[in-house]
Amino acid sequence: MSFTLTVNGVVHTVEADADTPLLWVLRDSLHLTGTKFGCGVGQCGACTVHIDGQPLRSCTLAVADAGDRKITTIEAVSGPEARAILAAWVAGDVPQCGYCQSGQIMSAVALLQEIPRPSDNDIDLAMNGNICRCGTYMRIRAAIKAASQEVRAGRA
Repeated sequence: MSFTLTVNGVVHTVEADADTPLLWVLRDSLHLTGTKFGCGVGQCGACTVHIDGQPLRSCTLAVADAGDRKITTIEAVSGPEARAILAAWVAGDVPQCGYCQSGQIMSAVALLQEIPRPSDNDIDLAMNGNICRCGTYMRIRAAIKAASQEVRAGRA
């Protein structure tokens, strides 16, 4: 079947079975490999993308269900929250192996877009389900807090 998707602001027509996970369409058809495969059941967060601004797991969303929704991947995440998160990730030396980082970043950006001054509980809730096998959770939390301060100060 043929599907028309808006990914990173560009309209694409792709051929895929209706039940093909969006993750595989992004990676294999559109060659956007920043979104990672982790578990395939939506529990690790490595495949997180924004769909209409909300973080969703692309491994569990069928391409047919993506419809005409706006899809943003790590390759095109933008805005002050994204700039602040990316800068804080580097400054805080957040990643170790880096495999989960695109999903972590996508969830963190969505959090700051929704809650500019997140509490520890807000961070825990927003990042729940984003697994970091290296255990850099404390650095992730610190980076989100630093990014929040930068955005609120207008420096991002």
